[in-house]
Amino acid sequence: MSTARRPTRRIHVGSVPVGGGAPVTVQSMTTTRTADVDGTLAQVYALAGAGADIVRVTCNDAAAARALAEIVPRSPVPIVADIHFQHRLALAALEAGVAGLRLNPGNISRPEHVRAVAASAAARGVPIRVGVNAGSLDRDLLDRYGGPVPEALVESALREVGLLEEAGLAAIKVSVKHSDVPTMVEAYRLLAERTDHPLHLGVTEAGPPPGGLIKSVAGIATLLLEGIGDTIRFSLTADPVEEAQAGRRLLEVLGLLERRSADLIACPSCGRAEVDVIAIAAEVERRLAAEGLPLQVAVMGCVVNGPGEARQADLGIAAGRGKGHLFVAGRVVRVVPEEEMVDALLAEARRLAAERAAAPSGG
Repeated sequence: MSTARRPTRRIHVGSVPVGGGAPVTVQSMTTTRTADVDGTLAQVYALAGAGADIVRVTCNDAAAARALAEIVPRSPVPIVADIHFQHRLALAALEAGVAGLRLNPGNISRPEHVRAVAASAAARGVPIRVGVNAGSLDRDLLDRYGGPVPEALVESALREVGLLEEAGLAAIKVSVKHSDVPTMVEAYRLLAERTDHPLHLGVTEAGPPPGGLIKSVAGIATLLLEGIGDTIRFSLTADPVEEAQAGRRLLEVLGLLERRSADLIACPSCGRAEVDVIAIAAEVERRLAAEGLPLQVAVMGCVVNGPGEARQADLGIAAGRGKGHLFVAGRVVRVVPEEEMVDALLAEARRLAAERAAAPSGG
């Protein structure tokens, strides 16, 4: 079952299309000092390898702005400059050739400064994300609404969008992030009713894993399954590579991106299991990930659901007492003892992946 995507405008962040039916993209942000060009680029490459389509870096001082001129042409993915307080840094980042800007409406307070940045971005064909955050909302909105409620977040976003559009900028995407999942979800739902600009999803300050992962998935997946959202970020208190990996994995699980990592189906184990399902599944997952085999593999511990799950996966084990039936492409190929299950699955996974890689693509 596929979810109908909410229609939005199409923009481009560098070479990456966002909105207008383009695949949902994954974003993350570097944690390095941007002035450290080599260190920042090393993290950008790590993020790209982990699945990030777009990477944001802070542009918080003149040294960072100068470094962007070296980082942008050497980056494997489009670079977005994160701007706070000083509109001159936004202008400097545009001069450095960034593929996009992120502006927080609560930080650049003078409308003429916002318009100046928008006009420069429009002249260069560079999009701007209006990045509303519950932690830095305009004081007048906080006073009027009594706090960072969904309506306040949306009003802040649309007010800033209006300033950008007055300056002639059409390439805009919008986010209304909150650390509370229900508030975040409701804010995006309201925003989706009010604008057709592409939306960037995220639960802000989600915290470290596993709690931060759970909060992010709860908010982002809810909206994606409603067809809302064009690009996403997991805002974790962790290595940003984990953000990119989690974002990519979520899109694969939801069927919004072609799988490039393994999908392991495994029972939770119970008193019926007569093999060590937990240990076998963990080792299979570790080795599939290490070898980069993008297959669906089932590890099942008994005959109740085992044969059905193993038959529907690319390959799988349906175990009995100390042994199990090995399924490949829906057929039982042989019976293997428990101590050989991991090696047998990996051998078949390698063979199946090689066959698919060698097969001519359809045209």
